Amino acid sequence: MGKIAFVFPGQGAQAVGMGKDAYDTIEASRQIIDRADAALGFALSELIFQGPEEQLKQTANTQPALLAVSVALLEAFKTRGVQPDFVAGHSLGEYSALVAAGAISYEDALRTVRARGQFMELAVPGGAGAMAAVLGAERAALAELCETVSRESGSVELANVNCPGQIVVSGTASGVAAVVERCKEAGAKRAIPLEVSGPFHSSLMQPAADQLREVLAGLSLQDAAVPVIANVTAAPVAEAETIRRLLAEQVVSPVLWEDSVRYLLEAGVDTFVEIGSGTVLTGLIRKIDRSARVVSINSAEAIEAYTG
Repeated sequence: MGKIAFVFPGQGAQAVGMGKDAYDTIEASRQIIDRADAALGFALSELIFQGPEEQLKQTANTQPALLAVSVALLEAFKTRGVQPDFVAGHSLGEYSALVAAGAISYEDALRTVRARGQFMELAVPGGAGAMAAVLGAERAALAELCETVSRESGSVELANVNCPGQIVVSGTASGVAAVVERCKEAGAKRAIPLEVSGPFHSSLMQPAADQLREVLAGLSLQDAAVPVIANVTAAPVAEAETIRRLLAEQVVSPVLWEDSVRYLLEAGVDTFVEIGSGTVLTGLIRKIDRSARVVSINSAEAIEAYTG
């Protein structure tokens, strides 16, 4: 019998109206979204269901919005009686995974990611940082190019190792622009600048990591009931103090998504259940291993259709 991993999407998966059918038809989902409004003291639900998109796209709003929808769908999906052997999330999604594993309370997670989003938005002056998706490059060659460019044009680092041939770089605007220009030197087909409000998962985010560490220090965390694959190490973590430390490091470290999925495959996972808005992780996992079974739980309809 193969193992099951629940995986949770991060920023970029948001869409106005996400989770609305679950909210309208499933009591457990409605309660979770309503609790978000109460925990944050403003109508996050209105922003999720009605937009405007520009506001939903602001990092400090996107992060709690995606978390709320993931947990709302998770609560509804629990009625199907499926138990995960592992959980993991992409960047922000790691907080949804930690809620699923019982390591952090839902309300604490909401408030923390709201603060995390604010810290990340303010860590670097507007326009000073950037990110770009590099397609078709080998990881080692791209890492080498980033080192060269960092010396010559401005710091730039690997930020998200998503799947073979898709790596996101992050850093100073000048450094990222130089990598976009020179990406063919790393064997890339092309590079696409991303619309983001800062150079996430780079060392430029250190101010945000320091502020987040203070918030995390005051949080009550439990040991995880299910192993959580941490973005920073691509290895399982369960101990509360290690989780606390890694969540602060995560802001300035690359998201090792491909490595995390490979770890899970080697640990015997053959079914990945993506819980939350969109199908971003479903696409990435299929690129990592075509034979993996991936199911997207992104609506009430998808929960209804799940056959195990």
